[in-house]
Amino acid sequence: MKRTIQTIALAAAFAMGAVPIFAGTGDPPPVQDLASQVRHQLVMIPYYSVFDDLNYSIDNGVVTLTGDVNNPVVKTDAERSVKHLAGVTQVIDKIHILPPSSMDNHIRAAEYRAIFGYSDLYRYAMGAIPSIHIIVDFGHVTLVGVVDSDADKNVANIRANSVPGVFSVTNNLRVAEKS
Repeated sequence: MKRTIQTIALAAAFAMGAVPIFAGTGDPPPVQDLASQVRHQLVMIPYYSVFDDLNYSIDNGVVTLTGDVNNPVVKTDAERSVKHLAGVTQVIDKIHILPPSSMDNHIRAAEYRAIFGYSDLYRYAMGAIPSIHIIVDFGHVTLVGVVDSDADKNVANIRANSVPGVFSVTNNLRVAEKS
């Protein structure tokens, strides 16, 4: 009975186009498909938050993970979730775990309120994974992510610099390309 249910579920997934079919047996997935699978696995990590930044690169099946995370579990889950993907031959984990600090936790909360509490920027906090990430390391703040305009990038920088106790703000926000 169990095998029948699995077969039916797999057949339904094929019919809906949810499972990619690759030409030939044993062919690795195309790089863009692997990249989208890696991205999907990373954003699905349960404790991945606005205070984390995960990045990856792929070179001939070798996935290199980089970024900064506030919770060590996110680092472990990132490596574990990418390792099992078809086409991945090796995972190199260069994710930096931010040191625990009550001062940094206060700055994170204040930065969140300063940036997302502003009427022009609150929309960037919408959704499961906000498009602006706030990385705090020993009082130094880095903003990463994507915004719609240079004005939003500048406003986020000004708001981040207004938080007391912050030593510096590095604005690595990118402006989305208009299509």
